[in-house]
Amino acid sequence: MTAALRLGIGFTQRLARDTRGLAVIEFAIVVPVMLLVIMSLGELTYQGYVQSVLTGAVQKAGRDSTIQGAGTQTGQIDTVVMQQVLQISKNATYDSKRSSYSNFSAVGPEPFVDSNNNGVYDAGSDCFTDLNGNGTWDADPGTSGQGGANDVTVYTIHVYYPRLFPIATLIGLSSTATLTGMTVLKNQPWANQSAYTPKQICPK
Repeated sequence: MTAALRLGIGFTQRLARDTRGLAVIEFAIVVPVMLLVIMSLGELTYQGYVQSVLTGAVQKAGRDSTIQGAGTQTGQIDTVVMQQVLQISKNATYDSKRSSYSNFSAVGPEPFVDSNNNGVYDAGSDCFTDLNGNGTWDADPGTSGQGGANDVTVYTIHVYYPRLFPIATLIGLSSTATLTGMTVLKNQPWANQSAYTPKQICPK
């Protein structure tokens, strides 16, 4: 065995026993993963907190909306909801929607007779029950707004806020989170309901 070979073997053995830089390498490998996990858990926890606040605020706002005259105060009611959300997410924005129906069973697509069993409404062959009196089949027969006495209202509000950490953009998600609060309630009977009697309409 030559001297150079013995020297090479000895250096390799000393290098294999030298663990002085091992902790630095392990730290460099583990820390990014730990940071990703911590940021992900923080983001999910924060999102759950905002959703909880939004849900509670929307349910309270929905009840406030059912009284007489509340239909003219929808902007103020939305503001009350957002005041609670903005306490924990300063840069949040929103949009809202209210749709009214004559009763709970009217919430959803208008019923139709599926004559060819394809699972969808065909204008040229299927009869349908006209719930809102407009003469056409509607996937959503609701009327925009809070509605009148005894009407059922679906109140929906979407909240948009910037995420806490940039982790979302690293996996292709938007830097803005979107949350939805929704409630379905019946307006109080402060007057007689302006009811329309549904009728079945068939193609001619």
